[in-house]
Amino acid sequence: KRAELLSHIRNTFHQYNRSLPSETRLSAAEKRRDLARAFDDPAVRMSIEADVDLCDHYDVLIKDLERSILRIARRQDPNTLQLLRTIPGVGKILGLTLLYEIHTIERFPSVQDFSSYARLVKCASESAGKRYGTSGAKIGNAHLKWAFSEAAVCFLHRNPRGQAYRNRLRSKHGRGKSMSILAARLGRAVYFMLRRNKVFDMDRFLAA
Repeated sequence: KRAELLSHIRNTFHQYNRSLPSETRLSAAEKRRDLARAFDDPAVRMSIEADVDLCDHYDVLIKDLERSILRIARRQDPNTLQLLRTIPGVGKILGLTLLYEIHTIERFPSVQDFSSYARLVKCASESAGKRYGTSGAKIGNAHLKWAFSEAAVCFLHRNPRGQAYRNRLRSKHGRGKSMSILAARLGRAVYFMLRRNKVFDMDRFLAA
């Protein structure tokens, strides 16, 4: 809901040919207060002010929810949460998403089962021993697919070794495919980390 409000603000600026506000101005409550001043029409200003007020309200609710969920997670499964957060770029929200969507790694007999459930690999369509492409793109957990896609992007932030690895993938497979491969590799890493109760090993990750 908060994202919808921010999108409405961006769209309004675009519609009236105003300079779009920076992400900092949109994310910081104290910097959102002056957004309505960009418009002369009282009705438009009132609309922007309403969006800003609602965003401020959601900021408080979301922070309270995050604190409560994090407190519960640290009580229920602190070890798994800590292991997940050793992955570069995986912070509080991604860590919680992975923790609760995976639930328990023991329910996946193999890394292939886990990757398929997380929509990190395509299901093969076979009949009588012959392969006819792929199918079942919607089978699995959409939230895990999102989480690993986000983790792949965050993994590259301020991570020169990760960026160099992604560049090698990109030169071989192309831009889009390289990110899919990176997300799938992170999924495999998470599976074995949780199975073996080991923290993320950058050297091992890049060498595989």
